Amino acid sequence: MLQLSEIWIYPVKSLAGISLQEAKVTERGIEHDRRWLLVNEEGTFLTQRQFPQLALFQPSIDAEFLTITHRKDIVEPIKVSLTPPNHHEYVQVKVWDDTIDALEVSTEANEWFSKALAMKVRLVYMPEDSRREVDKKYAITGEEITSFSDAYPFLVIGQSSLDDLNNRLNERVKMNRFRPNLVFKGGEAYEEENWYEVQIGKATFWGVKPCARCIMTTIDQESGEKTGKDPLYTLSTYRKAGKRVLFGQNLLVTVLDTIQLGDSVNVISTKKLPQFEIEVS
Repeated sequence: MLQLSEIWIYPVKSLAGISLQEAKVTERGIEHDRRWLLVNEEGTFLTQRQFPQLALFQPSIDAEFLTITHRKDIVEPIKVSLTPPNHHEYVQVKVWDDTIDALEVSTEANEWFSKALAMKVRLVYMPEDSRREVDKKYAITGEEITSFSDAYPFLVIGQSSLDDLNNRLNERVKMNRFRPNLVFKGGEAYEEENWYEVQIGKATFWGVKPCARCIMTTIDQESGEKTGKDPLYTLSTYRKAGKRVLFGQNLLVTVLDTIQLGDSVNVISTKKLPQFEIEVS
């Protein structure tokens, strides 16, 4: 039996994550996931790929506020209201090839992050009326949306997949290297990459494509430092499809609900896309 074992959100893209006991599933992702984003003066998104120290910012969340602390205490914590900014002065920001309407959170937040990072940045928020569509090539209806995630609203990884990878590594890595939203236990390693329709609790998801991994997997999420070539290099020796190194499955949602740890994971159908066939060495 497959069972939901971890739920994660990353309220500010590329900052540390928050582990949840239960979560509300929305069309653009788990509630509060990647609704905030740090951008530079040109409005281009910042990630750990260029700034691994972003991993040192730890969010927490309650009914009213997102609180962000720095693990090295170089700045005092800051509170950001969960209520969207009460102005409509949109700014356009870039995430990969997408231009997205967003709202600046506050001058205070901009100054706080700029001081902590020693460079000028802005914190922006994605309001409900900002719609960022997923790649139509992998959409179901063509109307699906996401937040400030790289491309899709949900990422699922099986614990068995991480266990198999760790058996091949000289030094084990944690699941947080891969920043999933959903982790399940039970089943075979990498089986999630074949999922098509899957029910978690009463929510229904569709697997649209395996997740291609990047150098962010080489950043230690506790220290905020790059650790070498692994686990990406080892993954590339046995999880490669063309130029892509695969680990995890991107999901879209069709039936919204609240999910919680311990929910059963019921795989209704599977589908393998030929362009993501793993190469046999």
